[in-house]
Amino acid sequence: MTEPQGVLKPDPVIEPGHDYGSITEKIASIVDTGRQPKFWWVGFGIGFALMQLFLVSAVWLLWEGVGVWGINNPVGWGFAIINLVWWIGIGHAGTLISAILLLLRQDWRTSINRFAEAMTLFAVACAGMFPLLHMGRPWFFYWLIPYPNTFGMWPQFRSPLVWDVFAISTYATASALFWFIGLIPDLATLRDRATNRTGKFVYGLLSMGWRGSAVHWYRYEVAYLLLAGLATPLVVSVHTVVSFDFAIGIIPGWHATIFPPYFVAGAIYAGFAMVLTLAIPIRWMYGLHDFITARHLRNMAKVMLATGLIVAYGYSMEAFMAWYSGATYETAMIEHRLFGSFAHIFWALIAVNVVIPQVLWFPQVRRSTAALFCVAMVVNVGMWLERYLIVVTSLSKDFLPSSWGEYAATRWDWATYIGTIGLFLTLMFLFLRVLPLISIFEMRTLVPGGAGKKGGDDE
Repeated sequence: MTEPQGVLKPDPVIEPGHDYGSITEKIASIVDTGRQPKFWWVGFGIGFALMQLFLVSAVWLLWEGVGVWGINNPVGWGFAIINLVWWIGIGHAGTLISAILLLLRQDWRTSINRFAEAMTLFAVACAGMFPLLHMGRPWFFYWLIPYPNTFGMWPQFRSPLVWDVFAISTYATASALFWFIGLIPDLATLRDRATNRTGKFVYGLLSMGWRGSAVHWYRYEVAYLLLAGLATPLVVSVHTVVSFDFAIGIIPGWHATIFPPYFVAGAIYAGFAMVLTLAIPIRWMYGLHDFITARHLRNMAKVMLATGLIVAYGYSMEAFMAWYSGATYETAMIEHRLFGSFAHIFWALIAVNVVIPQVLWFPQVRRSTAALFCVAMVVNVGMWLERYLIVVTSLSKDFLPSSWGEYAATRWDWATYIGTIGLFLTLMFLFLRVLPLISIFEMRTLVPGGAGKKGGDDE
């Protein structure tokens, strides 16, 4: 079924006219036919080329040292920490869509939860690259892990950087388990549809002997709900811990109690923007207008609008508390942001993160795929600028004027960052090729006129 280019039409959770077989065929055929549209090859080629840029920049960094980056005294944190926070934030929407909306019994999550969960894992993988590279000697990463050793070198548990290790690794583990458990029934479907021995073996191994029995479904639903319950607090806790990297410091502009909720709202804001950035092209590329419907895109736009307002409130509270506290250094930091050497970044941030997203109040904008895609891209840029502003402005001008300095990223900073975008795109396009991007069995439950069927075979 088709729709006018760039315009959304009202629709239910799933378009009528589908039965169980047509849902399975539509989604599973993307994987098991072995044919991909030319746009997949173009996207994969671009992502793979950018990933090679990351490999080159990482090798050069390890050869020459972190001096190839723009970090200096006093700005000891640069692109590495900026991009860590940005990528971790992007990963939050997948867990929110999958876990929290599942517990709230929101059916509209069904068409987007699978690739949103994959996006979470790939974003966390990209984020994990930056702390390791930022160490300068990443082969000693295990020093951050509290393992028994004869040297007596234990991590400093009062450091939030150590807290990050626990928070992010826990989040990645829970998200991977949640994603894999949800895949098992669909892996069994791909196993039964596979026409070659390799496919049958691989999908059969991953489906863990699934046969769709009542016992299997009971254990699946219990495990899925338990993991959803475990993953839900992680949405709040992980980015709260990331915000502590800044909030427990005494640097002007960082030492603020608003940072934890402000960072969590910003993470959800950035995450939903990235989901929209991915969902709209995927929907068009594979002709999935009947599955990723107008309702899904509108609801994601509304979540973006709500979290964007919370982020705007955070910006205003930063300025208000600097003025209300009467602290000289806090006031000077805000003035530096508004009128100093980084003022152009601050006002660009306000434009793209606060002003432009207000167009989502208009139903006409929420009904236009082109407009939604543009707003999502703008928010992606804005959230990166926010992290840049938080890290750089506070470090460049602290308490001692004689130690002030400016920061400018080098080409190797940009190469590493752009390279991780290539890694993310490469992993995402490979996921689209080998696994169903929409949950087949969950879509069956949304067929109008029935509760749908559950099973591991092609019914």
